[in-house]
Amino acid sequence: MTKLTFILFAFCSLLGPTARTTVADAGSETRFLQNGVTAHRGNSGAHPENTMPAFRSGVAVGADWIELDIFLTKDGQLVVTHDKTTQRVGDKNLDVANSTFEELKTVDVATDFRKRHQLSKEECPPQEMPLLEEVLKMIKQQHKTRVSIQPKADCVKESVALVKRLNMEPWVGFNDGNLNYMSQVKQLAPTIPVFWDRGADTDLDADIKIAKQRGFEALVLNYKGITPEKVQKIKAAGLEPGAWTVNDPALMQKLLQQGIERIYTDDPSLLLQLKPHHSD
Repeated sequence: MTKLTFILFAFCSLLGPTARTTVADAGSETRFLQNGVTAHRGNSGAHPENTMPAFRSGVAVGADWIELDIFLTKDGQLVVTHDKTTQRVGDKNLDVANSTFEELKTVDVATDFRKRHQLSKEECPPQEMPLLEEVLKMIKQQHKTRVSIQPKADCVKESVALVKRLNMEPWVGFNDGNLNYMSQVKQLAPTIPVFWDRGADTDLDADIKIAKQRGFEALVLNYKGITPEKVQKIKAAGLEPGAWTVNDPALMQKLLQQGIERIYTDDPSLLLQLKPHHSD
């Protein structure tokens, strides 16, 4: 360890875990990526959404964030899934909030993906619904990609408590359109970034005012409502402008040209291929 590295490490130790991880040991080995590519439900274009293969792939392709959705089970477990029931993605229909984790583990959540892509079970093996803790522990093994948690039910308190127990604040953000949920994140963990999801026809001036008051870091708009004027207004307020959820390359290019800094996509590899042409 060089003298400079030692001094930086000692300084960051005084500042706490967030600074230690971000500044990292005076090198790039543990610096988080900053490329504006959020892998929506993991790399969900190539793997079943909200599954461990999708999340591992999102990290492997180089997205700086992966995004996932969470619910609280009947027995108090934080599980990763998007819908209130397993009907859309699975081979049986269970109500997530009224099922135990052991019951939910019996659902093959790769069923829909396998059918849509006409794959065999050998090509697309069955997948169990993961626990949030399982995903977080996987993410903590590296220092390039972070994870944005979207609470689909009232479970912010439980999820923030889990993040703190695992000492994972530097790896984690939250996103959703629910103002109460996102405000609760900031109340419980002010240093964790919040990406506030907004609709295409949102009142942008009001949203910017609220976002600044609550300490949010970004406004992520439905792509259908994005204009260059809105993007510049968000930037002028000191917020990051984002767009959800975009899979068409021509639209990706258009949004990048308009100044969008973060795009949620099911195809992070495609977006990463386009990004170098629009670097600042």
